[in-house]
Amino acid sequence: METSFQRIKPVHIRQIFHDKNPRLARLIPGALYRYLEKIARQNDVNNFLAQYGDRFGLDFVKAAILDFNVKVTTVGEENLPAEGRYILASNHPLGGFDGLLIMDAISRHYSDFRFLVNDILMNITNLHPVFIPINKHGRQDPAAAAKIDEVFRSDTQVLTFPAGLVSRKFGKQVMDLVWKKNFLSKAVQYKRDVIPVYVTGENSPFFYRLYKFRKFLGIKTNIEMLYLVDETWKHKNKSFTITFGKPIPYDTFDKSKSMNEWAKWVKEQCYALGKITNVPV
Repeated sequence: METSFQRIKPVHIRQIFHDKNPRLARLIPGALYRYLEKIARQNDVNNFLAQYGDRFGLDFVKAAILDFNVKVTTVGEENLPAEGRYILASNHPLGGFDGLLIMDAISRHYSDFRFLVNDILMNITNLHPVFIPINKHGRQDPAAAAKIDEVFRSDTQVLTFPAGLVSRKFGKQVMDLVWKKNFLSKAVQYKRDVIPVYVTGENSPFFYRLYKFRKFLGIKTNIEMLYLVDETWKHKNKSFTITFGKPIPYDTFDKSKSMNEWAKWVKEQCYALGKITNVPV
């Protein structure tokens, strides 16, 4: 399957903007593009792709983790059943690299899985075998929506970040924003139990200061997202722990609570794995 994918082309920030929003792309000055290329680590990314661009799916994931020289400790792997269909719902502290860590960890138990991701990440064609795109900035394409349902109907394990956004810092605690209810609606619809996953780690102080400054100014655009690739490169040589909780039966999510309330409850179960009890949102 994976050999049918073509080697990824070098990343070009200008082209990504043009493909996503041609009108906006024409308005962006050259100096800003050059700055974006710097913070997006365009040269580092393309050097990495030149070395590992012929690897796909899990092979690409493992190459990235090996190249970044990180130490990963897993806890609760006995909570990953050998049989059954599950939705693995995780916190999102790192903004991307955490997804690679989770995929590598569960690959020891499940050979077939897909990660629901922001469709802009489909620019990383080497991860197409394990990614299912979600349009977070517009209407979901009918064909894409059908593909998502097809995955949920199948025996494939599904991984998701219910917050849909990287964690922010509240006081001294790194925590997700509100968990969306969609993953629970799918869990009930397709009779999939939910496995909570907790990943340690955080981004740089600059990232969280930028978020707070942006909120202080009343700017709604998620400008700190532009720095996530730069943040990813800062995770080199670090240590992380992934904790898997026990599966939560899908019929737990009954009408005694709204789906939004259940989503917050599952989020609390996730953070409890990290011994965090104060989950305000």
